[in-house]
Formats: sequence, C-alpha cells, structure tokens
Amino acid sequence: MNTSRPPISFEFFPPNTPVGSEKLQTVVAELAAVAPEFFSVTYGAGGATREKTLATVQTIAQAGHEAAPHLSCVGATRESIAEILATYRTQGIRRLVALRGDLPSGTAVAGEFRFAADLVRFIRETQGQDWRLEVAAYPEYHPEQRYARRDLQHFADKMAAGANAAITQFFFNPDAYFHFVDEVWRLGVNAPIVPGIMPIHNYARIAQFAARDGIEIPRWVALKMEGYLDDAASIRAFGLDVVTRLCERLLAGGAPGLHFYTLNQSALSLEVCRRLGA
Repeated sequence: MNTSRPPISFEFFPPNTPVGSEKLQTVVAELAAVAPEFFSVTYGAGGATREKTLATVQTIAQAGHEAAPHLSCVGATRESIAEILATYRTQGIRRLVALRGDLPSGTAVAGEFRFAADLVRFIRETQGQDWRLEVAAYPEYHPEQRYARRDLQHFADKMAAGANAAITQFFFNPDAYFHFVDEVWRLGVNAPIVPGIMPIHNYARIAQFAARDGIEIPRWVALKMEGYLDDAASIRAFGLDVVTRLCERLLAGGAPGLHFYTLNQSALSLEVCRRLGA
C-alpha cells in the first residue's frame, strides 16, 4: 500500500447476477490501481446475502486483496455467528465490519445480540484478537436514535468492547464528522474513525438514501443539483467537485483515511482519488 497518504478502502454489495459478478471483478481490478487497504462487502438484513457475501469476499481475496465482509448480528444466535466466523477463518479472512444490522421485513425477534457491542464482545471473548474489527459510526447520529448522548454512548460501548476502528455512514457536512470525533474522544475513544464517502453517481438515489438515514445534504448542493434536471454531465462534474472538496477538508483536518461507498462502480471513486493525488 502507498504509505505516503492516508489509507483508502472501498465498499461493495454482493452482485445478484453472473453479469454483475463479472462486472465487479473488473471494478475491483480498476480500484486496485490506487492500492486500497481493503475492500468491504455488505451483508443483507438477517444474513439475507450470506452466501453471496462469502462468494464476493472469496473472489476479492483470490485476486490478492484484503477483503472485509460485513457481519450483522440482529436475529442471529451465538452458534450461527460462530459458524460464520469459522467459515471465514478457513478462507483466511481476518477482518470484519461488525454491525447490528436491520431486522428482515416482518421479523420482530432480535435474536441473542441486541447491539453491535454485543457482537464485538462475543468475537473478542471467543476468538481473542484474531480479527481486526471495524464498526459503524454515525456523525449525524443513528436515524433510530432520538438522543445524541445515547447514540454517542452506544458508539463508545462498541469501541470499548474491542473494536479496532470505525467507518462512518456517508455524510456531506465535514463539521458533523469533526464534532462527532471530538465528542467521542471525550468519552475515551481514541481509535481511528474513518469517514465514509459517497460519490454522487445518481443524485436522486443519493438523496433518497440521505432522507431515509437522516443525512443532511447542504441546501446549496441540493438546489444546484435539482437545477441541473437531466443534465448528467453537469451533475457528474458538480458532484465530483463537492465530494473532492469534502475529502480534502477531512484529510486536512486529520481524518485517518477514506472509505468509499462505490455502489459497485469505479469511475467516480477513482477520479476523486486521482484529484487527491492517490
């Protein structure tokens, strides 16, 4: 990895079709050009994409890159989590993104793990320090949480349970990130908190994600994007400028790296990295 700049990582979701799987191999190869620290792969609600996640992780690992599967615990048992860990262990996987996750639609039972901290604690108690564990962070707070202080404490609990680092939900307000880092530092958290970056592939789709998860899109950005209507070239150019400036400010302020939510595409993430000198 290039040690002259903060580490970069990329996130994918498991493809649903053979064509998607073939395309993702190309995307991985293209993104590998910037020597990322690792690639992460998401995990569906209640383990809905478990086999697809494993297959995607295996493909990435076989190409010679470090892969970090997401592992959500909601609705799971200790036995089922131990089984998944054993499977990853046989594949040489030693890095995980440990999450609470969302219940599948129509499900009301949370299983044996209530919070991500419970999952992290279980892994440490049963597996020791064999795994590098990243957890989630929410600079603008978790959308299900009414009280900022409680959300901050939940995060501190995850880190105290044994997480090595955190990756944030995507955001467009760098002040929210720096404020969050300051707040959890006061709670004793001094581990790396890596900003999650969402290149603007499709503004309408990103706006939907943001509205669902309580993420603020600055009004001036939203109005300018909406004013472009169907002008894809202008949307792409302006989106690249917004995201590049966000990354520059984060790195200048001391962010320990960048984690790109690629939506299984390479072009915009690569262009931002190029602009950053990666």
